[in-house]
Amino acid sequence: MSGSTIMPMMSPETPDAIRQRLFALLNGQGAALYGGERVTQLEHALQSAAIAEASGERPAMILASLLHDVGHFFEAEFEQALSSTFDTRHEHMGSRYLSRWLDSEVTEPIRLHVEAKRYLCAVHPDYLTTLSQASIHSLAVQGGPMGAEEIAIFESRPFSSEAVRLRQYDDQAKIVGMKSPDLAHFLSLIR
Repeated sequence: MSGSTIMPMMSPETPDAIRQRLFALLNGQGAALYGGERVTQLEHALQSAAIAEASGERPAMILASLLHDVGHFFEAEFEQALSSTFDTRHEHMGSRYLSRWLDSEVTEPIRLHVEAKRYLCAVHPDYLTTLSQASIHSLAVQGGPMGAEEIAIFESRPFSSEAVRLRQYDDQAKIVGMKSPDLAHFLSLIR
């Protein structure tokens, strides 16, 4: 990981206040199980960030990996994810929420990470076999694999390659008992 950090967008809140707000959110609502998985939302977030960091990602991608699912915290019934029949578009809620403080290097991969799953299922059909049951269910609700036109549009978008990498970290971050650095370690990237 490079030594650089993420500068917050223009905000009346200090970086310390932003870190505290995100720390409270992830430690509070993050204690719930991660919709149909066997890890908590916080464990999933920490594992995603740890995998991104171990992969040599820049701070923006590490933060995006940590925060990619904060939109789930605004869903009333996320714990019933396996029975949901509509897409809550958590990626848009999370991206919008975080854009108050963080720039597009963090928020755009978050906004595109669901599209990245749909993209990967379309361009690498064997990718579907790597998904958890909960992720397969959400894929169906989110529109299934992309069609040819959607693939071309996705590939042309800024941050699409970052979103694909984020998606891959997301998929790997569901390991019961995996040890990860703590939340303060990752939130320290916000300066």
